[in-house]
Amino acid sequence: MSDAEALAHEIEALTAIQRNAWRELAGPKLTTFDRREIRNRIRQAEVDLRHFLSIRTERLRSSQQPVEPVTDSLARLEFRFFRPRLALALDFEDVGASARHFA
Repeated sequence: MSDAEALAHEIEALTAIQRNAWRELAGPKLTTFDRREIRNRIRQAEVDLRHFLSIRTERLRSSQQPVEPVTDSLARLEFRFFRPRLALALDFEDVGASARHFA
């Protein structure tokens, strides 16, 4: 069993312990001492569960892929919008020239 599987198993076991303890706590025949013991069991399971969840969170954070290095975005910038304007300007000159021929 790998560490991740063991950690997942521990988390599942602790949640099951808490679930069962809450069910027991709802019993009407419990004494004050029994209720206190069950609440202590719930608190201890909560502390352990938080610990294992923080371990899992740290492992997930550390296993994430590193961020892509920042590159110079201006080096790849293409100024395509200048070319159509130049083409439009040439078209207007052609239109103007042809309009002069008709006048």
